[in-house]
Amino acid sequence: MFKIAVLASGGGTDFQSIIDGVESGYLKNCEIEILITDCPDIYALERAEKHGIKCKVLDRKIYGGSISDEILKLLQGKVDLIVCAGWLSILKGKLISKFENKIINIHPSLIPSFCGDGMYGIKVHEAAIRKGVKISGCTVHFVDTGTDSGPIIFQKAVPVYFEDTAGELQKRILKEEHIALPKVIRLISENKVSVKQGRVEICK
Repeated sequence: MFKIAVLASGGGTDFQSIIDGVESGYLKNCEIEILITDCPDIYALERAEKHGIKCKVLDRKIYGGSISDEILKLLQGKVDLIVCAGWLSILKGKLISKFENKIINIHPSLIPSFCGDGMYGIKVHEAAIRKGVKISGCTVHFVDTGTDSGPIIFQKAVPVYFEDTAGELQKRILKEEHIALPKVIRLISENKVSVKQGRVEICK
């Protein structure tokens, strides 16, 4: 069984897409081992409890900069993949090296646009609207020691209309996130993803 840990900081709609993928059989031979959150009062916890998924809260106000070390203690030797699904705390240190190319993140833009420090949530879409871009989208990438800088696995583009608000653009992209994230997890679980010289190759 391919075991997944999900990290989430909010409502957990991306997390729900993984749950749905497992329960529908799309993510065959996959199992969500645990949900880890860095905030005690988020709806993602309710989603996990509803589906019988083990939860662990590592409150960022308590753990601060040591949160990555705590995650490593919990997960080392127990999971095959860590999925950041709306996770806001920065991962660093031994967690990154021990899980090299085994941590993925989904970001609501077409990296390298509108990413990096301070670019998360609605801020990403506000920046895209201000810039006047005609397309945006989402990116699933491996996590490295930088911010949104790891090898890109998959991207999906959506149109940006002149009359769009940031909220409308966010909803359009979120629909694609819910397709992209399970797709990438499935590819990884089937050993179809490899990193060569900093670039991702997907086997057909």
